[in-house]
Amino acid sequence: MVAPILEQIEAEHGDRLTVAKLNGDDHPEIVARYGVMGFPTLNLYRDGEVVRQIVGAKSKRLLLADLQGHF
Repeated sequence: MVAPILEQIEAEHGDRLTVAKLNGDDHPEIVARYGVMGFPTLNLYRDGEVVRQIVGAKSKRLLLADLQGHF
């Protein structure tokens, strides 16, 4: 559901961010490590540390608003 929006954002802002996807069902240890309670969950990293966690499906406009100031 969120993948097409993330692909658009990456196409428009790929020079300033990298989008990576992980299947939580295939990697439960990573889900547990980051305290993910539901899907979709988007983690924003800077220098290897989570600086923002966004939970739930959002429109492109709302997702870009959440990312404002981070890239």
